[in-house]
Amino acid sequence: MILIDGKKVAAEIREELKKEVSDLKSKTNKVPGLTVVLIGDMAPSQIYVRMKEKAANEVGLKSEVIRYPDSAEEKTVLEKIDELNKDKSVSGILVQLPLPKHIDKQKVIEAISPTKDVDGFHPANVGNLSSGYESIVPCTPLGCYLLIKKLEKNLSGKKAVIVGRSNLNGKPMAQLLLKENCTVTITHSKTKDLKDECLEADIIVAAVGIPELVKGDWVKKDAIVIDVGINKTDKGIVGDVAFDEVSKVAKALTPVPGGVGPMTIACLLKNTIECFKKAH
Repeated sequence: MILIDGKKVAAEIREELKKEVSDLKSKTNKVPGLTVVLIGDMAPSQIYVRMKEKAANEVGLKSEVIRYPDSAEEKTVLEKIDELNKDKSVSGILVQLPLPKHIDKQKVIEAISPTKDVDGFHPANVGNLSSGYESIVPCTPLGCYLLIKKLEKNLSGKKAVIVGRSNLNGKPMAQLLLKENCTVTITHSKTKDLKDECLEADIIVAAVGIPELVKGDWVKKDAIVIDVGINKTDKGIVGDVAFDEVSKVAKALTPVPGGVGPMTIACLLKNTIECFKKAH
């Protein structure tokens, strides 16, 4: 079985991006800038933002974090986004989710200019992706896609099963694999015979947030399995895939942690640079 090393692939991507940033700087005399807006002090969000900031600095991006307390008004946040939309030195804007309950997530997502929406959540980017047009792709599914493509150049005709239908992962993942001529099935909590669906798959992407849901006898021999889940349990952090069981049958499998996570951040940097290139 191939253990898919997301850390290693993400490090390779960051090296390429570092070179690209340096080339862009010498051509345009400018550096792509990523601004993250963080509201509140939830520990996981704080950790993610620190990791994003560190990775951005590593590849030479201009990085800024704007912090607001939990009590920040929606109006304040929307005004700040408007200001960042107009700021030519900002290539990408990311508002760290989840948001406090009194702030409307949809309003915030729609306030970010589609050309600076490095998360790929704006309806214009979602629409372009599902129409097969050029768009900014959400970072986690993009990371999963790049890992799959590294293993298999030609995905045409393969059957892909996605477990989970979220806007963040499941739906964009389906669009990326459809573009590669896969036959795609999206499954979810209401799917009948989920195990049987998975057993048909050449590629399984599990992004449902249920610890070790996908068992060894759900996976056919030689399937590629991508585990997006990060679940806190009594035995530590586990994915949505029962790693020990599935590793005995799958052709390739991502570990948790160290699989998809590092790719998400590498793809965020990649999206920021893409936004910069489109603007210049």
